[in-house]
Amino acid sequence: MKILDLTLTISDKIPVFPGSPHPHFIPWEKIKDDSYNLELLFFSTHTGTHIDAPHHFLEKGAKIHEISLEKLVSEAVLIKSKKNGGDSITKTDIQKFEKKHGKIDGFSSVIFYTGWQRNLQKKYYFTKNPGLSVSAAKYLASKKISLVGIDSPSIDLGTDSKFSVHQIFAKKGMLIVENLANLDKIKLSKFHLVVLPLKLKNATGSPVRAVAFVD
Repeated sequence: MKILDLTLTISDKIPVFPGSPHPHFIPWEKIKDDSYNLELLFFSTHTGTHIDAPHHFLEKGAKIHEISLEKLVSEAVLIKSKKNGGDSITKTDIQKFEKKHGKIDGFSSVIFYTGWQRNLQKKYYFTKNPGLSVSAAKYLASKKISLVGIDSPSIDLGTDSKFSVHQIFAKKGMLIVENLANLDKIKLSKFHLVVLPLKLKNATGSPVRAVAFVD
């Protein structure tokens, strides 16, 4: 079994969602003065490869520390559907995958590879990104999917200021993982997924270490 890292490296150079703070790594202790090195970190809980808890868009939704581990360690399906800026992943895209690979099981994770990660350093990365259509989101919600991930900065289209898909998933208690990396290295349609956030009290999200285990 091969282990693949699906996680972006967080640094002070990583692009961030418009309006969010850029990460700062602040040296705090140094070996020459304190016998050890230590730094302080300052960044949004939605920086880099991260998970959205339902509370991000639903006042009474589950918060990060309340998420069950069973949702974070799962069987996942990978739907490869290359998209350009502003393109939607549609219900038809999902059904085409199911026709070829079989129906997606309920309570599993569904991960979308669009190829958008190649634009990470472009100015339009956060504004023109592909995302799920409302019909695709409702279809996945009807199947009681536990977690949906994507290699773009948002599960919603960059032009959707209402965050329609976030709203749909939050109301169903579905988790969202954004900014996944290296999905092109997964050759099979099914794999084992581990997505581990920090256990932050009352938080709306957290950076994660996302890992794929592939046969």
